[in-house]
Amino acid sequence: MATKLRLQRQGRKKRAYYYIVAADSRAPRDGRFIERIGDYNPNSNPATINLDLNKAVKWLDNGAIPTDTVRAILSYKGAMMLHHLHGGVNKGAFSMEEANTRFEKWMTEKDSKVQSKRDRLAATKAELLAEKLKAEAKVKEAKAAAIAAKLAASEATEEEQTTEVENSENAPEAPAENSEA
Repeated sequence: MATKLRLQRQGRKKRAYYYIVAADSRAPRDGRFIERIGDYNPNSNPATINLDLNKAVKWLDNGAIPTDTVRAILSYKGAMMLHHLHGGVNKGAFSMEEANTRFEKWMTEKDSKVQSKRDRLAATKAELLAEKLKAEAKVKEAKAAAIAAKLAASEATEEEQTTEVENSENAPEAPAENSEA
Protein backbone atom coordinates (compact mmCIF):
# COMPACT_ATOMS: atom_id res chain seq x y z
CA MET A 1 0.00 0.00 0.00
CA ALA A 2 1.53 3.33 -1.10
CA THR A 3 0.88 6.07 1.43
CA LYS A 4 0.69 9.70 0.41
CA LEU A 5 0.67 12.91 2.37
CA ARG A 6 -1.84 15.11 0.60
CA LEU A 7 -4.50 17.78 0.96
CA GLN A 8 -8.15 17.02 1.59
CA ARG A 9 -10.43 19.88 0.53
CA GLN A 10 -12.89 21.36 3.01
CA GLY A 11 -14.92 24.56 3.17
CA ARG A 12 -17.39 26.17 0.84
CA LYS A 13 -17.14 27.25 -2.77
CA LYS A 14 -14.29 29.71 -3.41
CA ARG A 15 -13.37 29.70 0.32
CA ALA A 16 -11.51 26.39 0.54
CA TYR A 17 -9.30 25.26 3.34
CA TYR A 18 -7.54 21.93 3.52
CA TYR A 19 -6.70 19.14 5.92
CA ILE A 20 -3.24 17.65 5.53
CA VAL A 21 -3.74 13.90 5.73
CA ALA A 22 -1.88 10.64 5.34
CA ALA A 23 -3.95 8.50 3.00
CA ASP A 24 -3.74 5.46 0.78
CA SER A 25 -2.85 6.63 -2.73
CA ARG A 26 -5.82 4.68 -4.14
CA ALA A 27 -8.37 6.50 -1.92
CA PRO A 28 -10.25 9.46 -3.42
CA ARG A 29 -9.02 12.99 -2.69
CA ASP A 30 -11.75 13.85 -0.19
CA GLY A 31 -12.39 10.28 0.86
CA ARG A 32 -10.95 7.90 3.41
CA PHE A 33 -7.68 8.77 5.11
CA ILE A 34 -5.44 7.12 7.69
CA GLU A 35 -4.47 10.08 9.87
CA ARG A 36 -4.94 13.83 9.88
CA ILE A 37 -1.66 15.62 10.58
CA GLY A 38 -2.64 19.27 10.14
CA ASP A 39 -4.59 21.88 8.24
CA TYR A 40 -3.86 24.63 5.74
CA ASN A 41 -5.83 27.83 5.10
CA PRO A 42 -4.63 29.66 1.95
CA ASN A 43 -7.26 32.41 2.35
CA SER A 44 -5.24 34.37 4.92
CA ASN A 45 -2.07 36.35 4.26
CA PRO A 46 0.35 34.79 5.09
CA ALA A 47 -1.33 31.41 4.77
CA THR A 48 -2.23 29.74 8.06
CA ILE A 49 -0.66 26.33 8.56
CA ASN A 50 -1.21 24.15 11.64
CA LEU A 51 0.92 21.04 11.47
CA ASP A 52 1.76 18.29 13.95
CA LEU A 53 5.46 18.17 13.16
CA ASN A 54 6.10 14.83 14.90
CA LYS A 55 3.32 13.04 12.99
CA ALA A 56 4.51 14.50 9.69
CA VAL A 57 8.12 13.41 10.29
CA LYS A 58 6.93 9.96 11.43
CA TRP A 59 5.06 9.49 8.14
CA LEU A 60 8.01 10.79 6.11
CA ASP A 61 10.37 8.43 7.97
CA ASN A 62 7.98 5.54 7.24
CA GLY A 63 8.11 6.28 3.51
CA ALA A 64 4.99 8.35 2.83
CA ILE A 65 5.29 10.39 -0.36
CA PRO A 66 4.07 14.00 -0.15
CA THR A 67 2.36 15.72 -3.06
CA ASP A 68 4.01 18.85 -4.45
CA THR A 69 1.90 21.28 -2.42
CA VAL A 70 2.25 19.26 0.77
CA ARG A 71 6.00 19.01 0.19
CA ALA A 72 6.16 22.82 0.01
CA ILE A 73 4.09 23.12 3.21
CA LEU A 74 6.23 20.55 5.03
CA SER A 75 9.38 22.31 3.87
CA TYR A 76 8.01 25.67 5.04
CA LYS A 77 7.18 24.30 8.50
CA GLY A 78 10.46 22.38 8.86
CA ALA A 79 9.24 18.78 8.62
CA MET A 80 11.41 18.08 5.58
CA MET A 81 14.45 19.55 7.37
CA LEU A 82 13.79 17.41 10.44
CA HIS A 83 13.33 14.33 8.22
CA HIS A 84 16.66 15.12 6.57
CA LEU A 85 18.34 15.46 9.96
CA HIS A 86 16.84 12.14 11.10
CA GLY A 87 18.45 10.56 8.03
CA GLY A 88 21.82 11.94 9.12
CA VAL A 89 21.34 10.55 12.63
CA ASN A 90 20.38 7.13 11.23
CA LYS A 91 23.54 7.08 9.09
CA GLY A 92 25.67 8.07 12.10
CA ALA A 93 26.84 11.39 10.67
CA PHE A 94 25.94 13.23 13.88
CA SER A 95 24.05 12.74 17.12
CA MET A 96 20.41 13.45 17.85
CA GLU A 97 21.38 16.37 20.13
CA GLU A 98 23.32 18.02 17.31
CA ALA A 99 20.39 17.42 14.97
CA ASN A 100 18.06 19.13 17.46
CA THR A 101 20.40 22.14 17.82
CA ARG A 102 20.65 22.47 14.02
CA PHE A 103 16.86 22.29 13.75
CA GLU A 104 16.34 24.90 16.49
CA LYS A 105 18.80 27.24 14.76
CA TRP A 106 16.99 26.76 11.45
CA MET A 107 13.59 27.35 13.09
CA THR A 108 14.69 30.62 14.73
CA GLU A 109 15.96 31.91 11.36
CA LYS A 110 12.72 30.84 9.69
CA ASP A 111 10.57 32.46 12.40
CA SER A 112 12.48 35.73 12.05
CA LYS A 113 11.85 35.71 8.27
CA VAL A 114 8.15 35.04 8.76
CA GLN A 115 7.87 37.76 11.40
CA SER A 116 9.66 40.26 9.15
CA LYS A 117 7.15 39.47 6.38
CA ARG A 118 4.25 40.02 8.79
CA ASP A 119 5.78 43.32 9.93
CA ARG A 120 6.31 44.40 6.33
CA LEU A 121 2.70 43.59 5.46
CA ALA A 122 1.45 45.53 8.50
CA ALA A 123 3.64 48.52 7.60
CA THR A 124 2.40 48.49 4.00
CA LYS A 125 -1.18 48.34 5.20
CA ALA A 126 -0.57 51.29 7.55
CA GLU A 127 1.04 53.31 4.74
CA LEU A 128 -1.91 52.66 2.43
CA LEU A 129 -4.31 53.74 5.17
CA ALA A 130 -2.32 56.93 5.76
CA GLU A 131 -2.35 57.72 2.03
CA LYS A 132 -6.10 57.17 1.88
CA LEU A 133 -6.61 59.48 4.84
CA LYS A 134 -4.47 62.19 3.17
CA ALA A 135 -6.44 61.86 -0.05
CA GLU A 136 -9.72 62.09 1.86
CA ALA A 137 -8.46 65.18 3.70
CA LYS A 138 -7.59 66.87 0.38
CA VAL A 139 -11.02 66.07 -1.04
CA LYS A 140 -12.67 67.35 2.13
CA GLU A 141 -10.69 70.61 1.99
CA ALA A 142 -11.57 71.07 -1.68
CA LYS A 143 -15.26 70.52 -0.97
CA ALA A 144 -15.11 72.92 1.99
CA ALA A 145 -13.45 75.58 -0.18
CA ALA A 146 -16.08 75.11 -2.90
CA ILE A 147 -18.89 75.41 -0.36
CA ALA A 148 -17.27 78.53 1.17
CA ALA A 149 -16.93 80.12 -2.27
CA LYS A 150 -20.54 79.33 -3.07
CA LEU A 151 -21.71 80.79 0.25
CA ALA A 152 -19.62 83.93 -0.32
CA ALA A 153 -21.10 84.34 -3.79
CA SER A 154 -24.65 83.89 -2.50
CA GLU A 155 -24.00 86.40 0.33
CA ALA A 156 -22.64 88.91 -2.19
CA THR A 157 -25.76 88.58 -4.38
CA GLU A 158 -27.96 88.94 -1.31
CA GLU A 159 -26.09 92.13 -0.32
CA GLU A 160 -26.49 93.51 -3.83
CA GLN A 161 -30.21 92.80 -3.76
CA THR A 162 -30.62 94.42 -0.32
CA THR A 163 -28.67 97.52 -1.40
CA GLU A 164 -30.80 97.78 -4.55
CA VAL A 165 -33.95 97.54 -2.46
CA GLU A 166 -32.62 100.13 0.01
CA ASN A 167 -31.60 102.45 -2.84
CA SER A 168 -34.99 102.15 -4.45
CA GLU A 169 -36.74 102.93 -1.13
CA ASN A 170 -34.52 105.94 -0.38
CA ALA A 171 -34.67 107.39 -3.90
CA PRO A 172 -37.13 110.22 -4.43
CA GLU A 173 -40.19 109.24 -6.33
CA ALA A 174 -40.65 110.66 -9.76
CA PRO A 175 -43.62 113.01 -10.00
CA ALA A 176 -46.66 111.32 -11.22
CA GLU A 177 -48.04 112.48 -14.48
CA ASN A 178 -51.34 114.20 -14.29
CA SER A 179 -54.09 112.40 -15.96
CA GLU A 180 -56.14 115.62 -16.24
CA ALA A 181 -54.26 117.09 -19.06
